[in-house]
Amino acid sequence: MMQQLDLFGAEPQRPVPVKKVAPQAQPEKDQALSDDGIPLEETPVAKGKKRGRKSLKELAGDPHVIQELEKLTLDKQYYSISEVAGMFRVNTSLIRYWENEFDILQPKKNRKGDRLFRQEDIQNLKLIYHLLRERKYTIEGAKQKLREDKRSASRNFEMIKSLQKVRAFLTELKDQL
Repeated sequence: MMQQLDLFGAEPQRPVPVKKVAPQAQPEKDQALSDDGIPLEETPVAKGKKRGRKSLKELAGDPHVIQELEKLTLDKQYYSISEVAGMFRVNTSLIRYWENEFDILQPKKNRKGDRLFRQEDIQNLKLIYHLLRERKYTIEGAKQKLREDKRSASRNFEMIKSLQKVRAFLTELKDQL
């Protein structure tokens, strides 16, 4: 067995003995097993816990973010990045990333370097959110769409919002009948 030399003077590493684990108790015959032979009720996925980042499908599972933003009254002149991230239910790092990627986002910065978002910036974020999360554009595709004709993209977004309001009204009316 070869031993690795440590050039910084630490003691050589010794191999760690492997412990033998006793086999698990046999599950009941009608109990489902995971790939590892563990009963499914003991796996973390079965308990509802999932590790790692959420997929776009999970993030897009709440399509009412824009509708809820429309209901909010934007009464302040400036909003912090944490407030804006809370409105869109995303991380602050994603808002900073979108700021770097899209030229239309230009939040003010104070002397300390904190980003202060105006109502115009929030409207631009709504448009970016719509293109990326609801219309499933890539970053490059959304940039190109905004570069080519921002006016038509925002007009289409406004039409979609108004149609969704009409749809919500009609479904509410249908439920009352």
